[in-house]
Amino acid sequence: MTLSDSINEFKLDNVPNDCIQSVKFGKHSDQFLLAASWDSTLRLYDIFNKKLCLKFDHPAPVMDCAFQDSNHAWSAGFDRNVRMFDLQTNIATIVGHHDSPIRCLEYSIDNNLIITGGWDSQLRLWDGRSPNAIGTYSQPDRIYTFDVCGNTIVVGTAERRVLVWDLKNMSYPQQRRESSLKFQTRYIRCFSNKEGFVLSSVEGRVAVEYLDPSPEVQKKKYAFKCHRNKDTATGLEYIFPVNSISFHSGYNTFATGGSDGFVNIWDGFNKKRLCQFHKYPTSISSLCFSPDGSYLAIASSYLAETNDIKDIPPDSIFIRKVSDQETKPK
Repeated sequence: MTLSDSINEFKLDNVPNDCIQSVKFGKHSDQFLLAASWDSTLRLYDIFNKKLCLKFDHPAPVMDCAFQDSNHAWSAGFDRNVRMFDLQTNIATIVGHHDSPIRCLEYSIDNNLIITGGWDSQLRLWDGRSPNAIGTYSQPDRIYTFDVCGNTIVVGTAERRVLVWDLKNMSYPQQRRESSLKFQTRYIRCFSNKEGFVLSSVEGRVAVEYLDPSPEVQKKKYAFKCHRNKDTATGLEYIFPVNSISFHSGYNTFATGGSDGFVNIWDGFNKKRLCQFHKYPTSISSLCFSPDGSYLAIASSYLAETNDIKDIPPDSIFIRKVSDQETKPK
């Protein structure tokens, strides 16, 4: 880590002691960060004061989380329950459940809805005031990832399927696609400008896709290789999963985190990498830009993808204050 890295970056204390599956800022505050973990906790951090504020224990690993507003957070995971937390009173409420573990959870700010996706192949909508889901929508296979932007939900399932839904008309998917990448989908994030989405796979590739199905727009889509490492001695290329993606809200550039332990910042529209940060202790399991794009939260956790590591690095959450030089298109 260079001197400038150490000045612009710090590690949080009191982090989970098992894989950090998800780190999320809210939609309006750069100060508070949620972390969901395989140690069966949801944690709330104040990054300005570098401290853990709250910790909520769960009976099983927590796979995802999201802020609804400054006073309410949600979680979901292996116990199949969807929970809402009042951050003022520390009271947890089980709002509902899935039939299998829940892989992902997002808040739709435009519709004031919580959306969950599970390995039961169900997408469910919640509003917090009802003990039951206000909508349940079957997907063709297990849900691995999804994102919501405006009224659009882009869902990635097993068997490389991608479905595009409209929250204003959930009677059928607006589009059914197959991933343009040849291997399992790992993560999906929508453009800040809502025109498309970025999809990553376990095979060191990222696809830049557009929602408009017209042929002239679809010509702009492309994919590129990343998070790969060539051994100069043997000539072998090591290929790593791309585990997480986060968009900068102002510049429409995006960060990727891979199991190679690196974070890259990309200008997807001009098809170039803007920068690469220093190597982190182990795989990047999750990352998230703050709402105004001034901070990037980076979770580093060993993902058990190789068997040759004897001393597993501790789980870590880094907070990096990013600059225009790192994130602004050139």
